[in-house]
This record gives sequence, structure tokens and C-alpha cells, in this order.
Amino acid sequence: MAISLAKGQRISLEKVAEDLGITLPTVVDIELHWKERATDGKPFDLDASLLLLNEQGKVNGDFDFCCYAQKTLHKGAVVHQGDNRTGGGETIRVNLATVPANSTRAVAVVTIFEHDLRHQTFGQVDDAYVLLKDASTGTELLRFDLTDDMSTQTAMLFCELYRKNNGWSFNAVGQGYEGGLKAIATNYGVDVE
Repeated sequence: MAISLAKGQRISLEKVAEDLGITLPTVVDIELHWKERATDGKPFDLDASLLLLNEQGKVNGDFDFCCYAQKTLHKGAVVHQGDNRTGGGETIRVNLATVPANSTRAVAVVTIFEHDLRHQTFGQVDDAYVLLKDASTGTELLRFDLTDDMSTQTAMLFCELYRKNNGWSFNAVGQGYEGGLKAIATNYGVDVE
């Protein structure tokens, strides 16, 4: 059973493996889940993305931005498992052993496609949570449920993996942003047109 985290909690993956009595995974799946509330408006299309950041908190280039339009980074170090337009969630696979050394953080975000045209926010999304799994066995390692009211936010930083003490740790972030994908990508240095 996965270890549950609250917003702001951090834990090393080495500690997770020790607590669960498993081998430390080198390839993990970040599963981002949600369920939109029933509305009379247009259907939701939420999109998961992952940004590899350097020590300055920025991407080294647009090649460090994994999304539905650019599914593979650094020869498979990060792979988006596909866009899901029917609700339920999306998965991004990260090979922690092959993430470039100049990338110190892997930030997982979810944004609402065409939020401005559809008048949609995360306040209309229920049951949002993150599962971190061992990609080779499917073992659930961590779970973080997002419980804050995000009535005006259109982008959400769900979680991040970051390097610490020659290993990787997980941070349950749950921070909302206004302005959708463009705002959050621009914040981290991606050139969005």
C-alpha cells in the first residue's frame, strides 16, 4: 500500500523503498489523476506535463519540457504515456538513472486546455491526486491527494522529484497557478508562443 503524504511533505525514495520493503526503483511512473465535476458546459481536457529544471529553477531549453506534443525527452529519460481526453488522468514515466545531471528537479504539472474559452478552473475538478509507482512492478509507492480549493487556478503543480544526497526525493506540492499552461511554462523558462 502506498505511503500517503500531505501537502508540503517530502520524503526520499530510498526511505520509501525501505519502509515498503522493496528494491529502490530507478524508473518511476508519475500518475496524475482527476475527475471533473459534472457541469453543463464544455467537456474538460486536462493535460499532464513535466519540466526538467536546473539549479536556478529553469529549464535548460524547450527540450526539457515533456507534454502531449513532445512526449519523449533525452532519449527516453522522460516519456509521456499519452493524452487522455476522457478524464481519469495521465502518466509520465521517468528513468531517474538517465535524467541529465544538470537537471536537479522534475516538476509535474496539470493544466486545463482552453480554460479561458471554456471558463473552467481547478475549482471544477474533484478527486485530484498523484500516485508514484515503480514502473517495473506497478507497486504503488506514494500517494498525494490535493484537497485545496482552487476556484481560480487553471494550472496546478502537483508534485516534484528532486535530487538530494546522491538520490531522489519526492515533494507533495499542490500549488495552483492562474493563466494555464502558458503561464506555468513561461515561469520555468519555456518559450511559449
